Amino acid sequence: MTLAFHGQAAIVTGASRGIGLAIAAELVRRGAKVCVTARHPEPLAEAVTGLGGRDAAIAVPGRSDDAGHQDEAIARTLEAFGRVDMLVNNTGINPIFGPIADTDPGAAAKILAVNVLAPLAWTRRARDAWMGEHGGSVVNVASVAGLRASPGIGMYGVSKAALIRLTTELAAELGPRIRVNAVAPAVVKTRFAAALYEGREEQVSAAYPLGRLGTAQDIAGAVAFLLSDDAAWITGQTLVLDGGVTLGGGL
Repeated sequence: MTLAFHGQAAIVTGASRGIGLAIAAELVRRGAKVCVTARHPEPLAEAVTGLGGRDAAIAVPGRSDDAGHQDEAIARTLEAFGRVDMLVNNTGINPIFGPIADTDPGAAAKILAVNVLAPLAWTRRARDAWMGEHGGSVVNVASVAGLRASPGIGMYGVSKAALIRLTTELAAELGPRIRVNAVAPAVVKTRFAAALYEGREEQVSAAYPLGRLGTAQDIAGAVAFLLSDDAAWITGQTLVLDGGVTLGGGL
């Protein structure tokens, strides 16, 4: 593995565990310094230790959709590492299950605030703080639920469809200095998605042409590619990471 990100710094939101932590670890493995964020300090501290300590990573706890937290994370990353070359908007929530027509308006607003408006705010802050002058790359973590109907998690799907659309708009506006892409995973074996496969993993996996659910590392490698110079002529795209499941119309 070449240290493709040597001398660069990244912010990864929602990175105390699961996909976000795997992405942070992959970026560190490739030479980057990383700021990881999430709501709770203790898991974040453990994540920093696992990433190699303060020489490799810092943690800034807070709510992803809180403007003060966003400002603090940007400022502390600049203070620790002197730059913000990469941003991964990974934080996402899905606090409800059921018909979208019955979704509580407050819950719907919160989903959109965290899954759509927060990535927009993080990107704007990264642009203003560093990327607008020096260049950079952004990856938004969307979902295959944003590509087609997703019964039971409809508002989550709507938010991810909006995030995919936001990705294309930002790519058009922020080029050529800043590239913006997205990934759209299907079911990945994390705590966040556990309700979609626990107790019936073999049955769920049978719908995937590749015969298994995703892992956090499957997503991390793809995100690292999109952030890297190997993807220097790619922007505004959403890379579907689904083990082939959407070929048959599933999630």
